[in-house]
Amino acid sequence: MISEQQVWEALKDCYDPEIPVNLVDLGLIYDVKVDGGVVQVKMTLTAPGCPMHSFIAQQVRDRLLSMEGVKDAVVEVVWDPPWNPAMMSEEAKAKLGFSD
Repeated sequence: MISEQQVWEALKDCYDPEIPVNLVDLGLIYDVKVDGGVVQVKMTLTAPGCPMHSFIAQQVRDRLLSMEGVKDAVVEVVWDPPWNPAMMSEEAKAKLGFSD
């Protein structure tokens, strides 16, 4: 059976094509739930008007479906709470020049 931790690790393979940092470290993944073989992910994007909205959500779904034990994946893009740079990991902040 797949664990939430395995999902979080797998999502580090997903990137916004315009930013060289994975979605997890960007702070874009808000929630992961695993119920049997079904994985649900709640995520956001850096901006509501992001032209890559569908591409990024599909990339996440495809990555989840490629995992052994995942029968279905539901990716919900939400805008509340709005994303802000403080949600990034320290590593991501440093890489993108947001560190103190």
